[in-house]
Amino acid sequence: MSVKSTAARRTTRGGAKRRGGGPELVQLLTPEGERVEHSEYSIDLTPEELRGLYRDMVLTRCFDAEAITLQRQGELGLWASLLGQEAAQIGSGRATRSDDYVFPTYREHGVAWTRGVDPLNLLGMFRGVNHGGWDPNENNFHLYTIVIGSQTLHATGYAMGVAKDGADTAVLAYFGDGASSQGDVAEAFTFAAVYNAPVVFFCQNNQWAISEPTERQSRVPLYQRAAGYGFPGVRVDGNDVLAVLAVTRAALDHARSGQGPTLVEAFTYRMGAHTTTDDPTRYRADEEREEWAAKDPIQRLRSYLDKQGLADDAFYAEVERESGALAKRVREGVRTMPNPDTMAIFENVYADGHPLVDEERAQFARYLASFEDTPAAGAAVPGEGR
Repeated sequence: MSVKSTAARRTTRGGAKRRGGGPELVQLLTPEGERVEHSEYSIDLTPEELRGLYRDMVLTRCFDAEAITLQRQGELGLWASLLGQEAAQIGSGRATRSDDYVFPTYREHGVAWTRGVDPLNLLGMFRGVNHGGWDPNENNFHLYTIVIGSQTLHATGYAMGVAKDGADTAVLAYFGDGASSQGDVAEAFTFAAVYNAPVVFFCQNNQWAISEPTERQSRVPLYQRAAGYGFPGVRVDGNDVLAVLAVTRAALDHARSGQGPTLVEAFTYRMGAHTTTDDPTRYRADEEREEWAAKDPIQRLRSYLDKQGLADDAFYAEVERESGALAKRVREGVRTMPNPDTMAIFENVYADGHPLVDEERAQFARYLASFEDTPAAGAAVPGEGR
């Protein structure tokens, strides 16, 4: 696999225009599945690698759909779907090296897949049985961050440390279009630029910050914000897995070579709800969703594979079989997750004992014990009826 980028990428391309008058959009695969070239980015993948990207996206979508179903059945407290953003996540995740470090938000299920995190570990937090579910240092994949935008500061600090250590490593920080308005993100941009930190800021612009459209977040395309901080910004077709892979890998190489941060804006769309507590029909039109459905990232790559004769029915059948097996494993795994020790919430609060925590622990223990002592409906209570 090889990725090539020209030196022109090192400058922000804020003034560049694409056909139709909008900001330039890096694209290597059209919605119809036609391969196109780009003057600054090119990528050469083997048939096996292309099929691997397709498999990644399909299995990620399958897992995501199963998680939504589990939430609707009461097995999960909440779920944030990535439907429609598979190319943005798989393409960028596959651009990383094993020694790179990734800081996600709470929707990067596809990125977690590329980093080798078991999907069941993602679900533990949403079921409420753990506080994360995996060791971040095993896969160089940080725990999910619920506080909007704060992970960009964590990533920048980590990248500054990596640079001081002299390591040949890059850091990848994810956030959404809504998070781009957070002060933490602005501060992260400032520190990353001033300290020339080897970090790539990857913004998944899925058009909606819950119920607020992007135009209410910024008067300029998001990638152009990088210019004000003094580092490059680029907008990529977030539904084109090839373009995302090429752009992200180039940005990571740019960071590793000591040239500092890059802002990548993956222009994509959230096909589902913000989370399972949201109703997107209240704030966006069906026509908009239908328009983006025609740009589906999985169908786009499948069209290309079919046109080039790079995949056959046996391959698609195997991916379908894997999807079914993954869904079954997720269903069974979630429903058999052991409940956490209810008293564990009082541990590791203070290094030593604390009177208030001790009092709260005892009070909670009495509360739990009261349920054990409550007789079942209709049962005789000792001492009554005498």
